[in-house]
Amino acid sequence: MKAASTSFNECVQLSLQKHWNLDGLSDYGVQTFQFKDVARIIEKLHIIFEASGIKPGDKVALCGRNSARWGIAFFATLTYGAIAVPILHEFSPDQIHDIVNHSEAKLLFVGDIVWPKLNPDKMPHLEGIIGNSNDEYKLLVGRTEKVKYARENLNRLFGEKYPRNFRASDINYYKDSPDELAVLNYTSGTTSNSKGVMIPFRAIWSNYDFAVTELGPIMGPGDKVLSMLPMAHTYGMAFEFIFEFLQGATVYFLAKTPSPAVLLSAFADLKPKLIVAVPLIIEKIVRKAVLPKLQTPVVKLALHTPFLRDRVLTEVRHKLQAAFGGNFIEIIVGGAAFSQDIEAVLHDIGFNYTVGYGTTECAPIIGYAQWDTFVPGSCGRPVIHMEVRIDSPDPQNVIGEILVRGMNVMLGYYKNEEATAAVLDKDGWYHTGDLGVMDAEGNIFIKGRSKNMLLGANGQNIYPEEIEDKLASLPYVTECVVIQKGEKLYGLVYSDPEEVKAGGLSEAMLEAQMEENRQELNKIVPSYARLYAIKLMPEEFEKTPKRSIKRYKYLNYEI
Repeated sequence: MKAASTSFNECVQLSLQKHWNLDGLSDYGVQTFQFKDVARIIEKLHIIFEASGIKPGDKVALCGRNSARWGIAFFATLTYGAIAVPILHEFSPDQIHDIVNHSEAKLLFVGDIVWPKLNPDKMPHLEGIIGNSNDEYKLLVGRTEKVKYARENLNRLFGEKYPRNFRASDINYYKDSPDELAVLNYTSGTTSNSKGVMIPFRAIWSNYDFAVTELGPIMGPGDKVLSMLPMAHTYGMAFEFIFEFLQGATVYFLAKTPSPAVLLSAFADLKPKLIVAVPLIIEKIVRKAVLPKLQTPVVKLALHTPFLRDRVLTEVRHKLQAAFGGNFIEIIVGGAAFSQDIEAVLHDIGFNYTVGYGTTECAPIIGYAQWDTFVPGSCGRPVIHMEVRIDSPDPQNVIGEILVRGMNVMLGYYKNEEATAAVLDKDGWYHTGDLGVMDAEGNIFIKGRSKNMLLGANGQNIYPEEIEDKLASLPYVTECVVIQKGEKLYGLVYSDPEEVKAGGLSEAMLEAQMEENRQELNKIVPSYARLYAIKLMPEEFEKTPKRSIKRYKYLNYEI
């Protein structure tokens, strides 16, 4: 399958017209918008834009939790020819103020959770702030008479424009061009301050075309997907929202925080056709629902009995599939490194999962393979419209930086030529900062981040992610970060209090367990990668909204 058009906005238009009477976007358990409702509201927002003096190329910021009205405002912005500036609602108020100002946004759509924390006076260039509540788009701040007039007279203006009702044939969206800026996406900043990634229409369309090609046969009208990832991040935006909506499926947004209990209840109810997740969500569910079953004496014995092993693994697989609703074709894991011990369990039981690879700068997809051809430990193969190479004299065996080129690659960083020049070379290759190897079949294996690489006493390259992956597989290690002090390596470990309590461990016993973990780890890593000590952390590591640990905050942690 291929995308219906090479124009992104035309793909949106065709989907609305084709699926007019189907359910499109739904706030789970609250309200549902059919495609025709979405089209009608988009048209009303276009009237507000036009009457307010917004022109194609102007910026419109969106900040709030995932919701149907967030999605409608996003589509309205792009189909008008304006530039969407999605902002993660978990950012601090000062970060949100700074991004709105840096992007030169003229309008801001803001959710009801975020709005009370913001100070409009710190965003002086906004002409209007529109509340993005479940009921309606409410004008919270109107700094021009045009904006006020547009909102106050919206229904009259809509009636005058469409006196005989609004029909599917009335849709006529802005004609986008491939290299035209569509989305200005600010990174979550795990290693430095956020940068504005300039994503053109070609990258949004190319990601959609990839999804249609790989997943189109399994996702169509009437199917369901649960949106768990923030739509202000390209991973969730591309593969839990845009692709499904353009395919005619129904996208359900969770109003509650996506804890394992909330997710499992929603999975059981909706039975989604495709699940897109970050590793943390999958790992928590597997650790709580699968590992305890595999570690009982009876099951351990059965696993070492040839004629029982397959039966036990099949039963565990079916139970895990049922926990995710039992109707999904595959689970796509991405956005951060996947624990190798959890992946090994999933592979052993024959679970239908795959791991993808992407970056915000590629909107996001770089590597993918369907679950039945996926090679464990890899993150897929180069996707359509993209080239990947390893900057290494021996790409199959010697680690080098992963370089990518193609339609998905950004235009650069907004107002930051220096940062752009540092990652985009004259031949169009984007230098990801990720380190890895690639086998003869094109499978990509990530070994770490170049910025995270540590230098051993004798000049050895130490990749903390590889040590962390092994450390995370040891008892009572829920999360971990490896840091360097002088020539010594230390492991920072957070242990889940519930797990510690269930194990009956005192503080002294937990300390002893960590020392035992350290000794076990040091037996299986090179001498230059051994830990000098493990330090227990009092609380979870601080994370980005994408659930990646903010590693840079712990590099100078006092031991």
